[in-house]
Amino acid sequence: MTFEEFVAERLDGLLRYATVLTNDPHLAQDVVQDVLLRAQQRWDGIAAPPTYVRRMITNEYLSWRRRAVRRLVLSSHDDLDALGPPEPDPAAAYDERDAMLGLLATLPRKQRAAVVLRYYENYSDAEIAAVLRCGVSTVRSQISRALTTLRHAGLPHTAVTTGAPE
Repeated sequence: MTFEEFVAERLDGLLRYATVLTNDPHLAQDVVQDVLLRAQQRWDGIAAPPTYVRRMITNEYLSWRRRAVRRLVLSSHDDLDALGPPEPDPAAAYDERDAMLGLLATLPRKQRAAVVLRYYENYSDAEIAAVLRCGVSTVRSQISRALTTLRHAGLPHTAVTTGAPE
C-alpha cells in the first residue's frame, strides 16, 4: 500500500481518533498532519502502517511539546458531526456524547488515551500496552482508575462499561 492510498483510506478515522484524544478538532488536525509528514519520510520502513501511525498519534498527543501549547476548545455538535455519520436519535446521542467528552477531558492524559483506545478503538489490553509502551497491568490500572473517576463523576455505571472488548 502506498502512502497516498493509506492516507486516502484512513485519514478520516485518524482524525476522529485524534479528535477524541485531544478534545480539540484543530489540535487533532495538527497532530495528524505532523504525524503523517513524519510517517511519509520513513514510509518504506513501516511494517504495519495502521498500528504504527496510530501509535505515532498517541505518542504525539502524550508528548511534552503538546502540553505547552494545549488549548481548551470545547467540541461543538457541528465539529463532531462533520467527522462521522449522524446518529439515529440526535438529542439523546448529543447529550450522552457531550457528557462523555466532557468527562474524558478531565482524565489525565494516559488514562484518557487508554480509555479511548479500549472503548473507541476496541483495542485489547496487549494492544494498548504496545501503543502506550507500558505493561498490560499498567493499562488495566489506568483504565480502572479512569472508570472509577468517571463513575464518581456521576455517569451511570452502564454508560461507562458498555462497549468493552471481550
